[in-house]
Amino acid sequence: MYVCICKQVTDSEIRDICREGCVGFDEIQKKTGVSSQCGKCCELAKSIVEEFTHTTSFSSAA
Repeated sequence: MYVCICKQVTDSEIRDICREGCVGFDEIQKKTGVSSQCGKCCELAKSIVEEFTHTTSFSSAA
């Protein structure tokens, strides 16, 4: 699903970048340009990064 239409960034792309080691929204934004145009996607993009970070820390604790 497209998260950022302005920069054509998908949720899968954000998750893939998180899997590669980027866990901060600022890093994701630098790599993809998400939320740098109109900003309407900012909250959704941040929630995907946060969800990924939470899921990763939960599974590594097990």
